[in-house]
Amino acid sequence: MTAQPWPVADASVMAPVAEHEELRAVLRDLLETHAPHDEVRRAAELPEGWSPKLWSLLNEEMEVGSLAVPTERGGQGYGVAVLAVVLEEAGRALLPEPILLSSALGVRAALAAPAGALPEELVQGLMAGTLVATVAPGGRSESGRLDRVPLGATADLVVVTSGPPGRETIHLVDLRADGAATRTPLETLDLTRRQARIDLHGAPSHLVADRAEADALRTELAVLRRVALAAEHVGMIGAMLEMTRTYLGQRHQFGRPLASFQAIKHRLADLLVDLERARSAMTYAAAVFDQDPFAAELPAAVASAVCTDAVIRVAHETVQLHGGIGFTWEHPAHYYLRRALGDEATFGPARADRALVAGLLGL
Repeated sequence: MTAQPWPVADASVMAPVAEHEELRAVLRDLLETHAPHDEVRRAAELPEGWSPKLWSLLNEEMEVGSLAVPTERGGQGYGVAVLAVVLEEAGRALLPEPILLSSALGVRAALAAPAGALPEELVQGLMAGTLVATVAPGGRSESGRLDRVPLGATADLVVVTSGPPGRETIHLVDLRADGAATRTPLETLDLTRRQARIDLHGAPSHLVADRAEADALRTELAVLRRVALAAEHVGMIGAMLEMTRTYLGQRHQFGRPLASFQAIKHRLADLLVDLERARSAMTYAAAVFDQDPFAAELPAAVASAVCTDAVIRVAHETVQLHGGIGFTWEHPAHYYLRRALGDEATFGPARADRALVAGLLGL
């Protein structure tokens, strides 16, 4: 299916939605209680790489795996615009839990499979969060090796693209069986989003999209990934701005709060502009996706470029404006910077998104 060059939503989608803000307030309260920064650090060091207790809570009380699933498939039917609120708050808290990879991308891939192609227990398990999926960013090599897979050491399932160019198929590979795969944890910059190399050894594979449908599904998943990651980045930017503004209001120099100096005010204003630009681009892309995923290719690429640039710029400014303490491992700013840079390395730089925008516009 060919992507439409222009989005289909109008400016009304940018207006605040009361239900979204209510969800945000509930989720933020939950995460402030169960996932303060110290708990996030501890959870990232657990064998799973996240907190099983919090993951169960998010699925049982917030139903994150089924929020964007159509009601006819057993979901809540709220769409990606609502899921983006959850992802934004997850980014704000810097959660290591696999909402982006499993609840967004994994579930979407499973729902795309032809009727009867997947065991129902896989689909229901992903929606309920009892199974965790990830996506292999580079597809599968001829040797059956998947390199640098986020959550690759612990995920139950992995979405894999295989076959020569132009003849690809997409599969959901089950990694749970003994001997199905060898997983080699890899060193990563971002400790909250682990990676591993996976070598497949005859792991059970279920067809999600054949050659006729693979290209369309790959585009859809790529668009969703850009929107979902942009939502996380908006949350991160908001958290860093709040953290920095609070610090600069409390830290005094020459008998005055640092935030009262004109030069600091301008830098804080620039961070606020970054936040508003990023949130506007992401919100619009999510709204367009709910109307037509393929029409969202352009606004999703714009949102991804804007949010990737912004989160990296704000992360560096957060470290700088916190002075010497911002450079220390003990400070949260260090973790936000690592997540921002780790995402860029894993999912691609802003320049790749800008190249996609140029291509879609025929420039």
